[in-house]
Amino acid sequence: MAFEVLCSVDLAGGRLVRLRGGKVEFVEAFGGDPVAAVRSFIEAGAGWVHVVDVDLALTGEARNLAVLERIAGLDVCVQASGGIATSPLATAALEAGAARVVLGSAALADRGSATRLIEQMGERLVVGLEVQGDRIRPRGAVDIELPLAEPVTAVTRVGGLGGPDLAAIRTVCALGRPVLAAGGIASIGDLRAVAETGATGAVVGRAALEGALDLVAALALRGKTPPRPR
Repeated sequence: MAFEVLCSVDLAGGRLVRLRGGKVEFVEAFGGDPVAAVRSFIEAGAGWVHVVDVDLALTGEARNLAVLERIAGLDVCVQASGGIATSPLATAALEAGAARVVLGSAALADRGSATRLIEQMGERLVVGLEVQGDRIRPRGAVDIELPLAEPVTAVTRVGGLGGPDLAAIRTVCALGRPVLAAGGIASIGDLRAVAETGATGAVVGRAALEGALDLVAALALRGKTPPRPR
């Protein structure tokens, strides 16, 4: 499988934001317009984008489905994330045009329900891990044991540019599942380091939005974009 680079946008109230220390901060890049940001990613060569509904993650209400639908209408595959923990929420994101959705870490506290949802959604759903050290720490939820999963986010590094948590990524890669890594990725060197852990891809947020990362060069690392799930 080719290494994939997904550019990420976080949404609240229909505009670009950043979640830092549990607080929502407005992002002024692209005038706060997530659609304009994604168009820029596509122009740089993006095949996938990662869209986080911060409102859903913090309040349980999917307030950004209209923006998700607009983004999904562009020439790009969308991975929807942020507080998705139930079948109705996952279905709503898919119906808005997402190619796949990320099951939030908090959902793993109910292993039976999570397993049923994974079986129901198949390849349209991947499992998210918000990791701090060797523990899963969903923002706003209790610790739970580390299960088999796919995307792994270093919670304390989200919104920072201090580099990825390579040890945590290696831990999850050792489980033998495809892994997308996120949190702290700021440079081509960081992306290469993530690829060397055995991860199949990386999610880049702040560095992509603020121009710290050369997106054309970053996206050239990915090779051929995997086909859109059906």
